[in-house]
Amino acid sequence: MARKVVRLTLDNLDDLPVACRDCVFWERNPVTRGRVSACGEAANEKEAWVSHVLLEWGSCGRIAYVDGEPVGYVLYAPPVHLPGAASFPTAPVSHDAVLLATAYIDPGYAGQGLGRVLMQAVAKDLLKRGDVRAIEAFGSNRKTSCVLPTDFLLRVGFKTHRAHPVHPRMRLELKSVLTWREDIEAALERLMGVVRPVKVRPASQNQFRP
Repeated sequence: MARKVVRLTLDNLDDLPVACRDCVFWERNPVTRGRVSACGEAANEKEAWVSHVLLEWGSCGRIAYVDGEPVGYVLYAPPVHLPGAASFPTAPVSHDAVLLATAYIDPGYAGQGLGRVLMQAVAKDLLKRGDVRAIEAFGSNRKTSCVLPTDFLLRVGFKTHRAHPVHPRMRLELKSVLTWREDIEAALERLMGVVRPVKVRPASQNQFRP
């Protein structure tokens, strides 16, 4: 099965899972997202947000495909573009970091390394920009659909930057992944390799296993 990772654009935005396509948890503050959700305008708000960030900052996500079918994605941007982060107890994000907002891997492909490959693609993008020192993310020690599990972040190289019993702020220093350069290239080359989907895990189990 052929795999590839591509940039998130307005043309492939509909390839995100429906629940994610219609969610503006990160993209809007609580008041605004409550209003647009009540009016059924969340999908339009998501599209407007992606368009704005692409124009103001550039690529803000990656989508993974297997045989042409989307099986996972990751979303990231400077914290100024993700006002939903302000509600976390460990906010704000450091001034020198980009915020990894959320990610998803289809349960049928959990444990196949796609989560790690997506993170490597993000790191490569940010290293090319040259003006970002780190990636930060809010972890969750509870089951939630919009916030990444803390154990997933730990597995892909993040460390606790500000501790909290529920939502620690995690950080990955980009200088620490400079040695990933060869690994990143090799991982991206292997995207054209073969991956075997595994049996879908029950919804109650972790879907973010890298």
